Amino acid sequence: METKGVSLGERSPFIYPVDCLMERRSGFIGWLNPLSRAPAMNTMPQFTTNLRLLFSTAANHPSPSFFLSNPLLKYNNKLPTKHHNSHPFFTCLSSSRKPPRHTSKSSNPNRRINTSSVKQSVNKDKSESSSMKMDVEVEDPKKIGMHAAGFNKRRAEGRDKSIRPKDLNLKVRRLNSNTISYVQILGTGMDTQDTSPSVLLFFDRQRFIFNAGEGLQRFCTEHKIKLSKIDHIFLSRVCSETAGGLPGLLLTLAGTGEEGISVNVWGPSDFKYLVDAMKSFIPNAAMVHSRCFGTLDTNPEKLHDQLKLIDDEVVKISAVLLRPKCPQTHSLKEDELALKSSDISVLYICELPEVRGKFDPEKAAKLGLRPGPKYRQLQEGISVKSDTKDIMIHPDDVLEPTVAGPIVILVDCPTLSHFQELLSSQSLDSYYGDKPTKIVNCVIHLSPSSIVNSSEYQKWMSRFCWAEHIIAGHQMKNVEIPILQASARVAARLNYLCPRFFPAPGFWSLEKLKSSTSPLLNEGTKLKTVSAENLLKFHLRPLQQRGLDRSSVPKTTNPLEIIDDLLSEIPEISDAVKQVGQLWNPNKDTIEEPWLNETRVPVPTCLQNITRENVEIVLLGTGSSQPSKYRNVSSIFINLFSKGSILLDCGEGTLGQLKRRFGIEGADNAVKGLKCIWISHIHADHHTGLARILALRRDLLKRVPHEPLIVIGPRQLKRYLDAYQRLENLDMQFLDCRHTTESDNNNNNNDSNLFTKGTQMQSVWKRPNSPSDGNNVVGPIVEKLKEVVKDAGLDCVVSFPVVHCPQAFGVVLKGGGRIGNDGWKIVYSGDTRPCPELIKASQGATVLIHEATFEDGLVEEAIARNHSTTEEAIGVGNSAGVYRIILTHFSQRYPKIPVFDESYMHNTCIGFDMMSVNFADLHVLPRVLPYLKLLFKNEMVVDDAFDDELGDVVTAGL
Repeated sequence: METKGVSLGERSPFIYPVDCLMERRSGFIGWLNPLSRAPAMNTMPQFTTNLRLLFSTAANHPSPSFFLSNPLLKYNNKLPTKHHNSHPFFTCLSSSRKPPRHTSKSSNPNRRINTSSVKQSVNKDKSESSSMKMDVEVEDPKKIGMHAAGFNKRRAEGRDKSIRPKDLNLKVRRLNSNTISYVQILGTGMDTQDTSPSVLLFFDRQRFIFNAGEGLQRFCTEHKIKLSKIDHIFLSRVCSETAGGLPGLLLTLAGTGEEGISVNVWGPSDFKYLVDAMKSFIPNAAMVHSRCFGTLDTNPEKLHDQLKLIDDEVVKISAVLLRPKCPQTHSLKEDELALKSSDISVLYICELPEVRGKFDPEKAAKLGLRPGPKYRQLQEGISVKSDTKDIMIHPDDVLEPTVAGPIVILVDCPTLSHFQELLSSQSLDSYYGDKPTKIVNCVIHLSPSSIVNSSEYQKWMSRFCWAEHIIAGHQMKNVEIPILQASARVAARLNYLCPRFFPAPGFWSLEKLKSSTSPLLNEGTKLKTVSAENLLKFHLRPLQQRGLDRSSVPKTTNPLEIIDDLLSEIPEISDAVKQVGQLWNPNKDTIEEPWLNETRVPVPTCLQNITRENVEIVLLGTGSSQPSKYRNVSSIFINLFSKGSILLDCGEGTLGQLKRRFGIEGADNAVKGLKCIWISHIHADHHTGLARILALRRDLLKRVPHEPLIVIGPRQLKRYLDAYQRLENLDMQFLDCRHTTESDNNNNNNDSNLFTKGTQMQSVWKRPNSPSDGNNVVGPIVEKLKEVVKDAGLDCVVSFPVVHCPQAFGVVLKGGGRIGNDGWKIVYSGDTRPCPELIKASQGATVLIHEATFEDGLVEEAIARNHSTTEEAIGVGNSAGVYRIILTHFSQRYPKIPVFDESYMHNTCIGFDMMSVNFADLHVLPRVLPYLKLLFKNEMVVDDAFDDELGDVVTAGL
């Protein structure tokens, strides 16, 4: 068995916030390379041209005076001279020291917000931030830029000396064998079936997790399951289904407490490939001690041996490898015959130590023993001499019979081939039969229902005569209970208020589920079985409580009860529902909100004669940093209906969100219809759901002729995908965002227009043979992307650089153009500060989806972390003449709704998870905003648990 400790990166692979600060230099604003202190020309295509456009009076773009005078566009020209949040980049969450808050009322923790307080906050912010305008007499921006860049470089590399470095060695805990212990089911996937369930092995001072699929961290957050005492994580297989949530979980643990937490992660075969893949976006502050056991070339004779992994006073954990036999058929290709690391499965055996019987004082007295120290020696297993008799007293003479320790087995047989290997294994012989030498108390089956329901498998189950069997492999029981009840409750309220923008969840009906599910067990079996439910426990100790415990299992969520609670809490919401319904059919009695009469943008011609089958924007995740109870991390589904779909960013849990929105079957169809996936930057809250989506698409199209899916992203993402593909084939092709930017060579005569009419495809992608491409591999992928985009009914997909971190991009989607009609345009900002490239790309957009991580009172934090405030995001859209603005990527410090002031949001709406904006409804979008504020009027508070702003820090270099 190979045991190896691996640090995730010797140093942070990137330079993070404020690496490329805009700096006033010789009369113009430039981006700086923090390493060379030279202008970073290579990071900004057409840099010189853009500067001319920016300040040219002849160009159709904002003038310099516009940028200097517009209060909505506070560019990063001046930073505070005292950097209060000088922590190592990745670990700044862990410090108990909180940065000084903005002095406005809107930034006080745990506050309740009303309109007047927000207005006061905005006004105060404007007055306080006036000193941030470019003024050389106040302070030299060049010095500020150099200082900030150096500071952030040190923070990214963990060299900031303001706090001591973290010691991420494994912690040594004081253990107690007579502790409370149980196993518990976490996230069975009952309503979405998108990931493998996790199992928690709990002790008073120690935790063990088996499998870490996507959504585990979010599930534990909602149910207040503390993960801070996790010492070991075990994977039954190394693939996206079982390990999709591992990166986010490791990053959170590394940011916990002053020291951070380092864990052992155990996996079969070449688990190191997954560790290597995560190195591309996890900085050095996250430490994982990878423990690989068994390899693909393990001697077949030793393959079924029990491998001892842990053996201490609390528990002994061993593993049995299940390696499927390669199919012997000539109809498969050689690469399909090859065995990958993800094909190895593991059976885990957890054995608690035996407990000595109670000491019997009466027996001791009869043997001539007086009360005293010898009592303890006997209880510790040491023989002693009698006080009054010439005999030796042995522990068995005065102790009741020893109680055998409980045993739990976790089984994951993904295929019948694995099961055949399990049947041939002799490692479990001592646990079988009527009189086993070791009695198994509980068997948790992670195998799929198709395997568990087979007669052969059930016959094997019956060998454990005394065990309770928990069936956890995507069983259908209690499917009406959502895994994430808090977000489901919010979704039900939103659906009641405005079903057009918030459709009901697309879960399967119970009738269909029952008709499609085969019986769990054959008739006549005497097995003790139960279907897994979330938070179901099996107590191991104390002995008196041993057995199943359903006291923590969530109750059924009834939408009617949710609405009844809403009506009792906010009685006026019933009238609001009627008013929202009238927005689509206004009459003369409809009351106009005064703020809606301000500066309306004319309806674009592309929306004339629009149908509901053209374009729909579905917000799958609207939060930043890490998933929370109410908001998942970034992902946007562009539904083109019969022409397919596109994903913009793909944070952890994206697949689960798709299934909650469209149902199991609908989500499968959506994944099969994907034309491409576009990723804005390498931070983990934007891409760690990618492998799960790609793996599902691969499986759905396994026997259907198809092309690999094109993934467009920053070049660092390729390292992650290349390493991951050594675990399992993701059936994809990668294209660097740089190869989908505006061409440097073909736009010389069309500087004022992002899209070259008539030759869009040639102008927006660099030619395959251009020097910047590096090799000829890119050419065929670019050509294929042209075909894919055309099939989707799009004119082009264009990436453009933004100001956030190295290799951060926004994107433009343009389509629906006809003769005499310019077509619609969607712009997605990614994560960014307001910047000229974004304004240029957004000119005349139908919809701008812009990040608004911070409220207006936190502009200094927005600058420090290269994000935008609500006011700044709206300012970008208004400057570009955008028809509608949708705000997203909110800090998780705002649990349900962010802080905002609708007085300047006449063309804007706040985004929520599962919000579906059809282009046919865009004219109504801003009018819903006041009703959303009414719906959450009692819940506009700030969660101080996120006061350090996790975004871009905790979840993966976020």
